[in-house]
Amino acid sequence: MANGQWYPPEWPDRIRALADGSLTPVTPRRAATVMLLRDPGPAVHMLRRRTSMAFAGGAYAYPGGGVDPRDDDRDIGWAGPTRAWWADRLGVDEASAQAIVCAAVRETYEEAGVLLAGPAGDRVVGDTTGADWEADRAALVARDLSFAEFLDRRGLVLRSDLLGAWARWITPEFEARRYDTWFFVAALPEGQRTRNASTEADRTVWTTPAEAAAGYDRGELLMMPPTIATLRALTEYDTAAGALAAAAGRDLTPVLARARLEDGGIVLSWPRHDEFTQHVTTTETGGAPA
Repeated sequence: MANGQWYPPEWPDRIRALADGSLTPVTPRRAATVMLLRDPGPAVHMLRRRTSMAFAGGAYAYPGGGVDPRDDDRDIGWAGPTRAWWADRLGVDEASAQAIVCAAVRETYEEAGVLLAGPAGDRVVGDTTGADWEADRAALVARDLSFAEFLDRRGLVLRSDLLGAWARWITPEFEARRYDTWFFVAALPEGQRTRNASTEADRTVWTTPAEAAAGYDRGELLMMPPTIATLRALTEYDTAAGALAAAAGRDLTPVLARARLEDGGIVLSWPRHDEFTQHVTTTETGGAPA
């Protein structure tokens, strides 16, 4: 294929079913993902999803996952912009804003071992690789422990000021698994280090956005449209701090793919992202679109 765009084989049939009314779109689940950066570069931390995964197996992505409903309205330690500020920025109510930001911080800890929290609003925890930290991380992954309970147990406050909202993408209506995902950017805190802590990934890398985008263009790295789109946007910045500062001005209008039947085939398009337009013929069963 010409590039590394992830393309599920079942899309054509599902698109036709959506068009003829025999498929009812699944309600997307709220989710958050974090582009963790470090200098020099800056480099971004990415993981490769196991090929056995039902959703985007083999694709490169960032640490992230679904929102835990238990984080909607719990009283948690919080530092940085207020929940009201985040609600306005993310385009949701305050409870949802808290849950989305919590998901971003929790998933980064669960999948990369990096925790954007500290004992006070001007501090961040150091090394989190000890056995006691790992026990709490495993309990979070298993959902035996909520993030609010974890912060309370540790006497920590969430550092929302270390995050910048970057983009919002919604999985197409014809997909069986759908997510309404907010993309965030953050800098790797001093004293912490990443590791492959995810059971969903078989590899993790630090790579510059330009290097990763080039790998995608050569067809060597498989990625979903939101991943490569955000990588391309990050190539404009020379430092992690520069990218984080730029987040405040980013457009968070949701990107939702459109599909239409045309001349016996299917045309897929993503608003404001023409590079992902795909023409799928009636004879295709998936893989590389025409």
